[in-house]
Amino acid sequence: MKPMTYQEAGVDVRGEPEALKRLTEVLKPTANFLPVGKLALGIGYFAAVVQITDELAIAISTDGVGTKLLVAEMLDKYDTVGIDCVAMNVNDVLCVGATPAIFVDYLAVEKLNPDVIEQIAFGLAEGAKQAGVAIVGGELAQIREMIRRVEEGKGFDLVGTCVGLVHPQKIIVGQNLQRGDIVVGLASNGIHSNGLTLARRIFFDIAKWSPSQFVPEFGCAVGEELLKPTRIYVKPVLELMKQIPVKALIHITGGGFLNLLRVQTPCEFVINSLPEIPPIFAVIQKLGQVPNEEMFKTFNMGVGFCVVVAPEDADKTVAILRSQGEQAQIIGHINRVGERKLWFTEQGLTFLPSG
Repeated sequence: MKPMTYQEAGVDVRGEPEALKRLTEVLKPTANFLPVGKLALGIGYFAAVVQITDELAIAISTDGVGTKLLVAEMLDKYDTVGIDCVAMNVNDVLCVGATPAIFVDYLAVEKLNPDVIEQIAFGLAEGAKQAGVAIVGGELAQIREMIRRVEEGKGFDLVGTCVGLVHPQKIIVGQNLQRGDIVVGLASNGIHSNGLTLARRIFFDIAKWSPSQFVPEFGCAVGEELLKPTRIYVKPVLELMKQIPVKALIHITGGGFLNLLRVQTPCEFVINSLPEIPPIFAVIQKLGQVPNEEMFKTFNMGVGFCVVVAPEDADKTVAILRSQGEQAQIIGHINRVGERKLWFTEQGLTFLPSG
């Protein structure tokens, strides 16, 4: 069998840098249309930031759940994907040092089903509770001609937007990173909401498993494992920021560990002490014969969020996060500044920025 990759599964990311470049070039001048304030952070970070006054800036991020929704449709289980929708956005807003505050959603359906919509709403409400945000509005659209699934009437898409608050002087984008700074990783809850196209292709097309297939390594059905909601890191990280001068915050989401390279300071990250990789990733890799390199640039591999702190703050950082219920540990450090590079010593993998 040919080794499976994200590209083989139907997601070709090779054109993304050029597409984003063109998109940015066209949209960048619209910053001049701001009626108040100024742009503090633009495209390229986890969230955009607009400074409103000397004391207040707002951070904004928008994202969806992706093809994880197809698994929800397979299982006819919709009460967790709302958590994912909130998580993908609040975790990104958190990455610029902002406190997530307001959330709106966009729900597009093939066919209106109040029972399904209520289940989705339960998940959104639970995500809001975990993140401490208010869902103040949204949009419900019926677009049968645009959304179709194998089973008629079940198609839907779910997207959200989060607004956070931050003092302009407290924006965090890894602007002062130094050699020796420590990377602390916070555990994920499995696959989260990224790489689902590859995972689904392997489980359901190659292995021919049904969503209800019990997998001993997971202790549950494969569909249940895939639907475990993305973890929300807002409250423990905000508590950490009250006590420690955090230098960078990184959501390990689409693109896997390559997200570490999105910090402002060009630097080389050395990752040399990862926690035990959750079983789902080992099973995906074995069934699909997925190369190590593909795994680490597609999935979170058990680490859903990272914080970078000074060496003298590392042990206290881990202690604070653990006191907040997080599985946290030191996973690496910054080896040098000046060049963007990511090196996994145990796996013998090296990554440079794409594009």
